[in-house]
Amino acid sequence: MTAPIRILLVDDHPMVREGLVARLQAVPRFEVVGEAGSRSEALDQLARTAPDVVLMDVGLKDVNGIALGAEMLAAQPAIKLLMFSMYDNPEYVQRALQAGARGYVLKDAPATEIVSAIDAVAAGGTFLSAAVSGRLFRGQSPKPVLTPRESEILAKLGQGASSKQIARDLDLSVRTVEAHRQSIKRKLELEGQAELIRYAVEHARDQ
Repeated sequence: MTAPIRILLVDDHPMVREGLVARLQAVPRFEVVGEAGSRSEALDQLARTAPDVVLMDVGLKDVNGIALGAEMLAAQPAIKLLMFSMYDNPEYVQRALQAGARGYVLKDAPATEIVSAIDAVAAGGTFLSAAVSGRLFRGQSPKPVLTPRESEILAKLGQGASSKQIARDLDLSVRTVEAHRQSIKRKLELEGQAELIRYAVEHARDQ
């Protein structure tokens, strides 16, 4: 017999985890080896259970699931990361794939689709929910691109510079730098300063 696909489930809603574990354990070739509801629990379970697939909620309370997934991949590059979300926003999907996710499946997808997604990524393939791929590839109007100045500021944020440091380096006022930060957040659909900094750090090498 082939070894079961070992799954670590990361979601901060206990009832969601309970229902999903029951659904997945009903599949003979699946074994749910761990559950986590926070970043610390996820990293602990990752080290303890050595899963094949990490099924990761995008919207965790204490951390962005995409960022946590990237952190887990850095710790154990062999795992297959499958994002699990209520949101079919193409920007979220693109950011998840850039972070190393092998797939993106919606929480309201049929059970058969979630099973297919796990099978696909465990086998080394990729998987996008039908609704997700439809939005991703259906003639979306292009995302606004950052101006050269905004890209410069984003790069400096990724290097750990504060608004005051950036203002001094670029000979700008702090107020102007803050205005650029707000514009970057709006264009990239980032929520809050913490998510802006996280995005800047993750994409620093691309700047």
